[in-house]
Amino acid sequence: MIVAFSIQPTGEPSDPTLRRALQEGSDSASVHDAVAAAVRIVRDSGLPHRTSSMFTEIEGEWDEVMDVVRRATEAAGCYGSRVSLVLKADIRPGRSGELDGKIERMEKALGRD
Repeated sequence: MIVAFSIQPTGEPSDPTLRRALQEGSDSASVHDAVAAAVRIVRDSGLPHRTSSMFTEIEGEWDEVMDVVRRATEAAGCYGSRVSLVLKADIRPGRSGELDGKIERMEKALGRD
């Protein structure tokens, strides 16, 4: 399966260290830091992945992909009191390599081998 997901923390950080940093005028709790924390989890997973300006895509079996999404959401959640998670899944049992395969087939259809 391929999952495309986006995580957006909102509100005051749940992590006390980040709350103190904000109170002291630091920008330590910015969204890019939350995204970096989530992407770090994805990259450390070892699963095929790709990150763009709006989504991170990850490919693997249901349980392993959902575990990574859960852990990435929890990591980003430290940067807010609430987290919005947008998730879209392409579930095709028995298929792998589709993260790149879908793009390759589209490029071929466009005549851009």
